[in-house]
Amino acid sequence: MSVEGEHVEDPTQQEEQASAEVRERVRDSFERQGLMAHLGARVTRIGPGRVHIELPYRPEVTQQHGYFHAGATSALADSAGGYAALTLFPEHAEVLTVEYKINLLAPAVGSRIEAIGTVLKSGRTLTVCRLEVFAVQDDGERKLVANGQQTLIRVDRPEA
Repeated sequence: MSVEGEHVEDPTQQEEQASAEVRERVRDSFERQGLMAHLGARVTRIGPGRVHIELPYRPEVTQQHGYFHAGATSALADSAGGYAALTLFPEHAEVLTVEYKINLLAPAVGSRIEAIGTVLKSGRTLTVCRLEVFAVQDDGERKLVANGQQTLIRVDRPEA
C-alpha cells in the first residue's frame, strides 16, 4: 500500500476503543446531525481523543472537476475533531467549534474520503485537535488531501 503525505496512517493499526457509553453518546449525537446525514457520512472509529468519519464518493459531494468538494472535506474534518473532543468529556458536556483552519493539500480523488480528528490538548474549557483528511482508493491506497487544526469550546448540555 502506498501512502502520500507527511503523516502516515496505518489502517491496520489497532486503536484503543472508547467505552461503550462514549461510543453510544458519539453515535447518538452524530445521528442528529442533518448535514452529515445529508452528505452520507458515517462514523467508523471512536477511540479516546480520536474519531474517524468516512464519506463515500457520490456526484452530489463533488465539485465541477469531479473531486470531493472542499465544503464536504472541511465539514467532515470539523465533525471528526468535534467528536474526538467529545470522547474525553463527561456525559453532561457538549462541544462547539470556535475556529478551524484547513489546508487543502491535493485534489480529493478516491472511492471515499476519511477524516480523522485527534485531540492534541484537552482542557476544561478549550480543546485543540489535529484534523486530517485522506482520499482512499478501493485498493486501500491513501493520500493526505487536507490537514488542519481546530479549537473547540466545552459547553454544558442544557437541562431538559
